[in-house]
Amino acid sequence: MKTTTRLLDLTAAMALLLCVALLAPSLVSGDPERRINMTLVRGAAALGAFCLDGSLPAYNLDRGFGAGANNWLLQFEGGGWCNDIASCVDRSKTFRGSTRFMSKTIVFSGILSNNASLNPDFYNWNRVRLRYCDGGSFAGDTQVGNGTSLLYFRGQRIWNAIIRDLLPKGLAKARKALLTGCSAGGLSTFLHCDNFTSYLPKTASVKCMSDAGFFLDAIDVASNRTMRSFYSQLVSLQDIQKNLDPKCTHAFFPEPSLCFFPQYVLRFIKTPFFILNSAYDVFQFHHGLVPPSADRTGHWIRCKLNVTACNPHQLDALQGFRKDMLGALMNFFRNFTRGGMFINSCFDHCQSASQNTWLSPTSPRINNKTIAATVGDWYFGRGIAKEIDGPYPCDKTCHNLIPASTTDSLASKAPGNNSSGTLSRSQADLNDLLS
Repeated sequence: MKTTTRLLDLTAAMALLLCVALLAPSLVSGDPERRINMTLVRGAAALGAFCLDGSLPAYNLDRGFGAGANNWLLQFEGGGWCNDIASCVDRSKTFRGSTRFMSKTIVFSGILSNNASLNPDFYNWNRVRLRYCDGGSFAGDTQVGNGTSLLYFRGQRIWNAIIRDLLPKGLAKARKALLTGCSAGGLSTFLHCDNFTSYLPKTASVKCMSDAGFFLDAIDVASNRTMRSFYSQLVSLQDIQKNLDPKCTHAFFPEPSLCFFPQYVLRFIKTPFFILNSAYDVFQFHHGLVPPSADRTGHWIRCKLNVTACNPHQLDALQGFRKDMLGALMNFFRNFTRGGMFINSCFDHCQSASQNTWLSPTSPRINNKTIAATVGDWYFGRGIAKEIDGPYPCDKTCHNLIPASTTDSLASKAPGNNSSGTLSRSQADLNDLLS
């Protein structure tokens, strides 16, 4: 009888432990495929904050827990821009311009994962994806009617509305916070970093990180400034100038649209900042260095699809782009003591939201450090957090992903060949890289 009782007690205890594990998987190991519901910002209309088509803006929030319950990570969603009425009208009829067409749930992975083994520094924070539906990196503030439709360029108001919605949900009491974003969202991080800090307690540790948002004011292969022209049209159309850093616009008068470029506004940002970027960012490769307008004969098509098909002249252009990016980062590298960097040589775009590139057995590394480890070391002050890769083709840890198409989302990618060689560069070699 005693033996039977002990067995029943043991069985009950094991059942209890099993129930705890089943009921609280996110607290134990997290779910790599966890889908998070979208929240519409109901109070946005009172602030005049609308997506391009007039729909309400939205975000996805996964609540923090344990020691991270009072910490917040906000991620701007990316997805290119629209710089004229026609393209913005087209965009307003898609998930890039309307929450009506967005998926109501999304998977949180990479830096948004709630799995401690996949995202050790931020897994238990409150993690928020700010949905992108304004086409202007959350920075515009006007509306335009063309007789048949009305377009709302209200990115700045969307940003303010989402923050105001999150403040009473715990953001107002944040102890630690990180503002980040990918692509057009990474550019948003540069534009809104200091403003984000102003919303939070003075005692909070607030920092910002841009992923694939360091868009260069580059000269393309046809000797034109395609990105500069595009941004100038965008800033004018969406009335973004008034929301750019006034110190920057004063410094670059009479061309305020230059302050939409991170390389020009960076020196005016006071909040600690981390820059994650590929020196061969494929979006900029396809749209800044070799835009379709600069390659009407299709000479670059094979090179764009697979870098191993590039001829020596094309490789020289790619190496020149990398040199220009490092040159634009030189002052930040040397003088921003609270700044961090991870500039690798992978042909990729956006590396913090994908688990494969953020933290996995095959994720990219510089000096044997992953992106996740470098960002964590920077945020928590644990050690060296400025890593710069050697030039292609030195890095064998790259997936070297090349997009199969040149859409602004770069959602469809095809693998290229991994590079060979073992050359590695440290921070001390930066001057040599630029010589």
